[in-house]
Amino acid sequence: MIEAIGLTSNPRKELPPAVDDVSFEARAGRVTALLGASGAGKTTALRLMLELQPGRGVTFFRGRPLHRIAHPSREVGVLLGDVPGHPARTVRGHLRMLCAAAGVPARRADEVLEVVGLVSLRDERLGSLSRGMDRRLGLACTLLGDPHTLVLDEPADGLTTRERRWLHGALRAHAVQGGTVLLTTADPKEAARTADRVVTLERGLLVADQDAAEFARTRLRPRVAVRTPHASRLAALLTKDARTAHRSVEVVRESGNRLSVYGSTCAAVGEIAFRNGILVHQLADEIGDMGAGGGGIEPQSEEAVSAAHGDVAVALERGRGPRRGVASTENQGQVAAEDLAETAQVSRVAAEAHIDLAGHEASPEGPQASADESSTVPGARTSASSDDALPDLPPPIAVRPAPTPLRPLRYELRRAAGVGTGFVTAGVVLVVSALTAVLLARIGHTPHPRLLVAWPRELPLPPAALGAGLLGAIAFGDEFRHPALAADRGTVPRRLGLLAAKLLVASATALALAVLTLGCDIEVLYLVYGRELAEVPSDWLALGASWIGLVVGCAWAGVLAAGLFRSTTAGLAAVVTVPVVVVPLVQKVLEGPSVRTAAGFPLRMRELLLSQWPFGGERYVAGLARVIGQPVGGALTLSLTALLCAYLFTTLRSRVR
Repeated sequence: MIEAIGLTSNPRKELPPAVDDVSFEARAGRVTALLGASGAGKTTALRLMLELQPGRGVTFFRGRPLHRIAHPSREVGVLLGDVPGHPARTVRGHLRMLCAAAGVPARRADEVLEVVGLVSLRDERLGSLSRGMDRRLGLACTLLGDPHTLVLDEPADGLTTRERRWLHGALRAHAVQGGTVLLTTADPKEAARTADRVVTLERGLLVADQDAAEFARTRLRPRVAVRTPHASRLAALLTKDARTAHRSVEVVRESGNRLSVYGSTCAAVGEIAFRNGILVHQLADEIGDMGAGGGGIEPQSEEAVSAAHGDVAVALERGRGPRRGVASTENQGQVAAEDLAETAQVSRVAAEAHIDLAGHEASPEGPQASADESSTVPGARTSASSDDALPDLPPPIAVRPAPTPLRPLRYELRRAAGVGTGFVTAGVVLVVSALTAVLLARIGHTPHPRLLVAWPRELPLPPAALGAGLLGAIAFGDEFRHPALAADRGTVPRRLGLLAAKLLVASATALALAVLTLGCDIEVLYLVYGRELAEVPSDWLALGASWIGLVVGCAWAGVLAAGLFRSTTAGLAAVVTVPVVVVPLVQKVLEGPSVRTAAGFPLRMRELLLSQWPFGGERYVAGLARVIGQPVGGALTLSLTALLCAYLFTTLRSRVR
């Protein structure tokens, strides 16, 4: 169950808040629709409920706010817009990555793929999916953690009629099993067909909170669509006849020569037009949109129109047939029983015009087939079409694994290995490094240690260090560019476990890149120039430690900077800034006058810890101190410390907020 209380967004300069004091409930076992035109505040309300933007109010999901839920993905499944996945990742790889993040078995990905009908597309790239397949994948992502509540922002937007039926059937099946479904839509007829309760928003305010039957009876009514060159005269005659007969008939003058008549029939309107010699170009029954307050059609005159009742339009004028009538069912409360006769009549009119209710050509079976299709209950099992059946949802997750530090590590490994960016970057680094080493050896005047790692004096960093920094920046930058762990780019969670996993994977990647680069450079120099340039220096241990520390430090700087500034470009810029800006500052500090030295630091550390260093550990401590004491090492250490402190500070601040 969802309880939203007093949702209010922050004011926007001189404009009123997008959502102002909205409160409603979405009960378990029911589908609730949040209805409103574009700009009514539907998406803002969802973002406030999910704590994705600042504002006032509180939302309880089964009695707890979202930030108090230990595993939100197992309680609330969210879909806001398209699936925010990397376009080069496969469907199955994306789901398995999310399984690792949610702590559910990897086989869960195959289960939900079978449910949403994407088994045949599991090896397709996300960027190649159609709109309908993307929506199916989005529903699969929301079902991975077996959540009790589904929150979806216009899930049927842009889908075909068949895809809409399938999606609504899947949501109905989730509700039938006791789950809570909250979706937004701008189509009042869709809300009446699919939801059990309709919450209507207008300009950020709650204007109605009704059962679907009451909504269909009071705000979604049948109408007669009329097109005539004498619209004003016919409107006045219809109004006069209604007053004489003491009947409630409302006439709405639309753009052009069109009228929408509520509370009358085609026969009555046609008879009045015939008696008064008025030429009629169109006369058809339709299911109208919302009434007063729902769409904003202004009456033309008091004599011709009694009230304005919503933004209605003649469907045939737009190249569409009349929309499908609202289905009826007792237990779901989707439409009022008194509207069924009008719905069947709309179906017969559409069949006679050889246009089906979705704007496609009618089937050869004729009116009866259209009437049967229009009366199909969304989600009910029938033998005519498999799309109308309630989909079999994936089995519930019986075992909830306890939190483990391996969960973010598994996620990061699948994220890094799921696309070819890392492998391509590593290959480019190896090639560039080998060519640079050959060129430096040909030119000469390059120290042997720099030659082995292809580090010209003119460059701030060697290719391997730049490549490691780029891979580290991509590790966090992709989380904001293609947010798989959040519903929105600006809401990627700052978790220390995720940071630790990224630093660990970046360290392993940088270590492998450093070793491979050194090995490839030595091998290429040996093949081109012989054994002389391929000899290993005598102090290889200290040089190797410095080399590995440089590459790993650049990778860490990329990870921390990208996570702090939410951008891959910013992460790479921070890596380049260390030798360009920070190193000269450190050199100036080290070259300044000093009256004290750190001689004997390892010995004093041993005395402080009151223990003996095993295997001559003081030598390693001294070597580490010498590395940090170098300009590049000291600058990198200071930069990493500053970035880590800034990241921890922003993480703690976001948690306090």
